[in-house]
Amino acid sequence: MKRGGEQQAALGTGPATTSPSLRMGESMFEFPDRFNAAYDLLDSALERGWGERIALRATDGANVSYAQVAQSANRVGNALRELGVEIENRVLMSVVDGPEFVSTFLGAIKLGAVPIPVNTNLLADDYAYFLNDSRAKVAIVSAPQAEAIGNVRSQLRWLRHLVVVGEPGAGQLGFAEITEAASPELTPAYTGPDDVCFWLYSSGTTGVPKGIVHLQHDMRTCVELYAKPILGIQADDIVFSVAKLYFAYGLGNSLYFPLSVGASAVLLAGPPAPATVLDVVRRFRPTIYCAVPTSYANTLGVGAGPWTAADFMSVRTCVSAGEPLAGSILQRWKERSGTDILDGIGSTECCHIFISNRTDDIRPDCSGRIVPGYEARVVDDQGGEVPDGEVGNLMVKGESAFAYFWNQHQRTKQTLIGEWIQTGDKYLRDADGYFYYQGRSDDMLKVGGIWVSPAEVEACINQHPSVLECAVVGLKDSNALIKTCAYVVLQPTVQGEHALEDSLRAHVRERLAHFKCPREFRFVGALPKTATGKIQRYKLRRVSAESGEVPRA
Repeated sequence: MKRGGEQQAALGTGPATTSPSLRMGESMFEFPDRFNAAYDLLDSALERGWGERIALRATDGANVSYAQVAQSANRVGNALRELGVEIENRVLMSVVDGPEFVSTFLGAIKLGAVPIPVNTNLLADDYAYFLNDSRAKVAIVSAPQAEAIGNVRSQLRWLRHLVVVGEPGAGQLGFAEITEAASPELTPAYTGPDDVCFWLYSSGTTGVPKGIVHLQHDMRTCVELYAKPILGIQADDIVFSVAKLYFAYGLGNSLYFPLSVGASAVLLAGPPAPATVLDVVRRFRPTIYCAVPTSYANTLGVGAGPWTAADFMSVRTCVSAGEPLAGSILQRWKERSGTDILDGIGSTECCHIFISNRTDDIRPDCSGRIVPGYEARVVDDQGGEVPDGEVGNLMVKGESAFAYFWNQHQRTKQTLIGEWIQTGDKYLRDADGYFYYQGRSDDMLKVGGIWVSPAEVEACINQHPSVLECAVVGLKDSNALIKTCAYVVLQPTVQGEHALEDSLRAHVRERLAHFKCPREFRFVGALPKTATGKIQRYKLRRVSAESGEVPRA
């Protein structure tokens, strides 16, 4: 990465170099030697004259300007300093989507501390793991989360202060109290583009979450490579993301994408139930709507009466990531809302999306093409590139890639191969450069000696009109042979599971080779998922193994 001059505002002596120079055709930017990501998003906005623009639109009715966000972030940074937080110290955040999340995240970064947003629906033992693993000195949490942390306070080796957004309890500090008493002015920490900026924990689709370390330049990189050229975000946009801020996808959607261009974000504190989501869309008229495939499916499942295409007339772009988008959902959404969905694949390790469809080039069941500035390879297990049209392991390279997994050296070495990230995804690239998801590397199935992609089978099953969503896994039968099993969630109005099994089997056999058809269909009310909406297939495999259930031969 190339270096430019100093970011003068970090010295408090003049205007900042607020944006790196993008050199088209290269995955390289020119960042100044002094660079602070919070200054880049907030102070530079004020220098551009955006102070009175609305930055955040909370669903409780509060509108927050850029000037107010900047001032609040400065107060948080100063309050953290008073609590003994120093540069590179970690600050755990379990804060619901709202202005307090944004000011805490950016205030910590401006101080030089390292914010770590985590899921706001964790259990006490989960919080104990994150706090002890990160060694955070301070935790800032919304009031409902304070009790869970209080229950494990005696187990926390490093935590000194628990700050509560809301009414604090005994031994806790009030967020409003400590920030109101703090100064609204804060000089950015002496940081450079390669200093640690924030962590995000992996969502745990395959086991224990890992602390993913991102650097000061990563957010700006995603803005310049994806948000501006692919998403086309502009100052007059209003963004609403169903995906929450603690999720890498949501963090870009609702925080650093809109703030980087003078746009605004709608922040929903509560759960994104379909009825709530539809109400937000009607009230705030977003122009960019971001969700995960599960949310799109759930909203479609509401039924024909509650909403129509008129509700989405303000939306010019719908975006999907977090898990593969079934072509059937894409088609149904376009028919119902009148709007296409821009599907892509990203990862917490890469900060945001690196392969995407384009607004004028959308293909069903396809992740799209590489985002310029990133590189991607499809390789075999020995690292050699496979021919177009063959399935292999996806590797990606780009400037927003994470630095390392915190305290997990071996996992870092297994995932980072030089400049390349082993994504853990199986992909097929066609001769025109389009990428097609085939499943996670540990989810691929070998049935009768032939590789089967769960993603392909799931996409086929999801096309059935009675199906809301499904997950396909491999289970061992009594002879220790792998057989495919489909866990199916039906549309709310559909009845008669047993009769549907034959219909689903016929549906798949008409469209796929016979060996790809699941040997068993199991109907469930819901699929186990991470907080970010990804299906936890390992739990489906484990439950079946522990219960002794096996697919019928």
